[in-house]
Parts: sequence; C-alpha cells; structure tokens
Amino acid sequence: MATQADPTTDTAPMIAAERLSMFVDAVIAIALTLLALELPVPTGDTTDALVGSVVSHGKEYLAFALSFVVIAAHWRAHHEIFQHVRRPSGRLISLTLAWLFMQVLMPFATRVITADGAFPPRFSLYAIVQVLASASFALIIQEIRREHLYRADGPPPVFAQSLLRSICLAAVFAVSVPVAFLTGSTTSYLCWLAAPVVLTVAGRIQGRALSRG
Repeated sequence: MATQADPTTDTAPMIAAERLSMFVDAVIAIALTLLALELPVPTGDTTDALVGSVVSHGKEYLAFALSFVVIAAHWRAHHEIFQHVRRPSGRLISLTLAWLFMQVLMPFATRVITADGAFPPRFSLYAIVQVLASASFALIIQEIRREHLYRADGPPPVFAQSLLRSICLAAVFAVSVPVAFLTGSTTSYLCWLAAPVVLTVAGRIQGRALSRG
C-alpha cells in the first residue's frame, strides 16, 4: 500500500525559505532606516543660510544616496535569487547572516567615509564592506547551486548572471583599496564609477559564451 506524503513535511522547507526571505527584508528595511537617521538636518534663519547649510552637508547627502542605491541593489539581487529557493540549508542561513551583517554595517561605513581625517582608511572601510558583501553573496549562490536548493530541475540563468555581477563588484571595490592608499585622494572614486562598464563587458562576454555553449 503506497504511503501518502505528509503535506506538512513537504511545505515546511518552503515555509522556512519564505521566513528567511522575510527576515532579510526586515533587516534591509532597518539598515535603510539607520542610513536615513544619520542625515544632518540643515539649519539657518534665512533662505541663503539654509541653502548654505545644505551645500555644506552635500557629501553626507551624496553618501546617503549612494549607500541607499547600493543597499537596494544588494536587496534586489537577493530577491531575484531567493524567489527560486525551495529550501534553506544551515550553511545558506549562516552565509545569509554574514551578508546581512555587511548590510547593517553599511550605515556605519557611510558615516566613516564622510567624516574628517585620513582619507585612505575611511574610503577603504567602505570598499571592504562592499567586497565582503559581494563575496558573501557569491558564496550564497554557490551554496544554492551546489546543494540543489532551487526549485527548477536546473539552475536558472539568473544564478550565473548574479554570480558574475557579485564577483565583478567584489573585484572593483577590492582594486579601489590600494588605489586609495597610492593616490591618497578622492580620485579613488573613479574605480567605483568603472563598475557599470566592467559589469556590461563581463555580461556581454558571458552572454556570448552561453550562446556558443
């Protein structure tokens, strides 16, 4: 007599995956909130004084916008991957927590990079956080693929694309660290501006390789 599958057992892994995704969403929301809480409030008794105050805090506002975009990009990449996850593993949860640690550290790194003092260490802290965030996400994708934690019979194309993006971003931010110490100036930001170009070129190379395969 054939035994029927326990629906509770079948759905438990999927529920666990959904709970992990919801936890990630909550932590990302907290990180974005902490980012906004550190924004300086402009002051001034006149319009000119208020505008001057805004201008004087321009680097803080710019850093906020940059970090908001960066954290949002990390969350979007995570969302694209985890919608295909059917069950989490213990290692996947640990890697996700490590990745979340970098997201929560982002507001602190943002404050550091806009503070006064030696530029290379402040710049490098922010860059290293990005390196670790991208590297840990690459390990997350590798864990999902290696342990076959995804729902389809084969890994979706977004896995390979996201893995390539993570590796490229980690490389770009890693290169910017020695550049900051060698130049000692804000020209190090040019390395970050090169990221879209690197991603575009790597994506085209990957697309050609996949089409040939």
